[in-house]
Amino acid sequence: MRPIFQPAIAAATLACAAGALAQDATPCSDFDNFVNGRWTAATELPASRARIGSFDTLRMANDKLLETALAELAADPARQTTPGLKLLAAYYRSGMDTAAIEKQGLSSAAQLLTGIAAMRREDLPGALGLLARLQLAAPFALSIGPDAKDGTRNALYLSQSGLGLPDREDYFRNDANSKRLIGAYRTYAQRLLEASGAKADEATLDALMVFETELAQASMTRVQRRDPKAVYNPSTAAGLQTLAPGFDWQAWLFAYSGREGEVTVILGQPEFAKTVARLAQQAAIETWRSYLHLRLLDAMADHLPQAYAQARFDYRDAAVRGLKAPPSRVEQVILAIGGSTGGAPLAETLGELFVARSFSPQAQARSLAMLADIKAAMRQRVGASPWMSDPTKLLALAKLDAMAPKIGAPERWKTYEGLGLQPDEYAANLLRVAGWNTWQRLQDLDKPVDRARWNTSPHIVNAFAGSGNQIVFPAGILQPPFFDANADDASNYGAIGMVIGHEITHHFDDRGRQFDSLGNLRDWWTPADAAAYEARAARVAALYDSFEPVPGVHINGRLTLGENISDVGGIQIAYAGLQIALARERAAGKPLALTEGRTPEQRFFVANALIWRSKARPEALLDQLRTDGHSPGRWRILAPMSQMSAFAQAFACKPGDAMVAADPILIW
Repeated sequence: MRPIFQPAIAAATLACAAGALAQDATPCSDFDNFVNGRWTAATELPASRARIGSFDTLRMANDKLLETALAELAADPARQTTPGLKLLAAYYRSGMDTAAIEKQGLSSAAQLLTGIAAMRREDLPGALGLLARLQLAAPFALSIGPDAKDGTRNALYLSQSGLGLPDREDYFRNDANSKRLIGAYRTYAQRLLEASGAKADEATLDALMVFETELAQASMTRVQRRDPKAVYNPSTAAGLQTLAPGFDWQAWLFAYSGREGEVTVILGQPEFAKTVARLAQQAAIETWRSYLHLRLLDAMADHLPQAYAQARFDYRDAAVRGLKAPPSRVEQVILAIGGSTGGAPLAETLGELFVARSFSPQAQARSLAMLADIKAAMRQRVGASPWMSDPTKLLALAKLDAMAPKIGAPERWKTYEGLGLQPDEYAANLLRVAGWNTWQRLQDLDKPVDRARWNTSPHIVNAFAGSGNQIVFPAGILQPPFFDANADDASNYGAIGMVIGHEITHHFDDRGRQFDSLGNLRDWWTPADAAAYEARAARVAALYDSFEPVPGVHINGRLTLGENISDVGGIQIAYAGLQIALARERAAGKPLALTEGRTPEQRFFVANALIWRSKARPEALLDQLRTDGHSPGRWRILAPMSQMSAFAQAFACKPGDAMVAADPILIW
């Protein structure tokens, strides 16, 4: 079946008509405005969107397909042909049954809330372990995945978490935005606690803020957490007991895993663990009860009656991101099932439904052919790199050759043995799925890594540089305007080709370069080459530091460094991949005619600018600049293209033009 083709998206992407481009801008002065200026001026943000752009528009189109498919699935048991689809139908029906949600109130969480209310200090390790088993990150986030230094086996990771404000810095900033967010968060906490009958007076809220501020003080910054060596600290329960006394780590680990023997834990932030252990002894037990009560309700709020869901929307969506209205009910349920990155426990079932309707073998084959060209281009660029020595080049090429792609969807779908869901118990289903997922992942602990397993859903509009030196391109993004199996090479290489180049480059960005061809954290660089790389990376950080999307607020060049390196490198190798494809066409005698008056090279850059176009609410843009590792879309267009001599050649730009860097940065 041919991929869904949204007419408006396709026209903007493939036609590249001169009439669709801004007439009051030139390619060499501001390429974003040249390509997207008219769209930006004419586009109004829907009330339920914090941002609108090509990613968002495609996600809405994918969700629309899923909305129809889910309604048909739930109404017709004959369509529920696999265990996953049966579970999906039950979860979807429970999410859409708002009357049952209101009637059930807090019944699904009653036992947990009662246990928290009666918790004594000595019960704390067991309570935290049990809540972690239900994937409640309070105050620890736990996950099981490939060991960063031995990618053949799965390990248990323990990381900082459990903060209610968007960023740790919000607990210490004194600017107007942070004060606004603190006020909104206090109101949110008060509403959740009051709705559940818990104590919510000013003294309780004050104690909660002091408690979370201490957690924030011990937390690494987002930039610090980008260092893979800094967050790799293997230990055991006995080792944690020595490092962070005052908390029964063995009891906590047993409550989470059910294992009594020694289990290796990879600790992300030792100071955070020390602080939690200290608070386990020193913080009032009543504050711990209020904190865990709040974290549980926050995690479940969008599965609970309207009083809780509305409170969550007013804080997390309206106050933090600027939304004026919530998305439709069905969209909320799709997001709840699939998660924002497709990593939710039941997300793969959405992918099973999506792929059956929207992804063809032809699309997969053409995607793989593009990937081969872009990898070949990367190989050429590594080989010709003027700043790397031959020993490092050989290892870089070995890593590139070993890079394993995942395109479209898994070869086999999950069967969900042992999981049962009810069509009228939405909140209870959330807890069942969370507990089942933890149980499943615990079966993997200390076992060999299944490299064929997908950790994201195929319906997601995103791509990933996965652990173990993998790159993942779900079927959800292999749709127009990013990819169309029937489109010309210039459009595809400028859109999804750049995304492919971006993900390849991620394995060679400032973090990814620290992992070898097997995906293990290992230094394979000569000291001179590592120093040369760091010098170039510092220039990328400084470049993005100079951009000021909001008056007084710059892009954080270090927080966004990995994404920016991958943008600057990704577009370069995608363009080089296009040249390989065009050379092949020329050799075959195929004429490369102008389309809509534009050369293939010009169409490449226009297609690239179209995928990054976006318009965001002020609150959402500010939140992105403070907390997101990605630069805003406008600077994902302007900065990488201005570093390319090929862009200047394509549009006859001259030295001194805004889109021509005086001293281009070259890493890959």
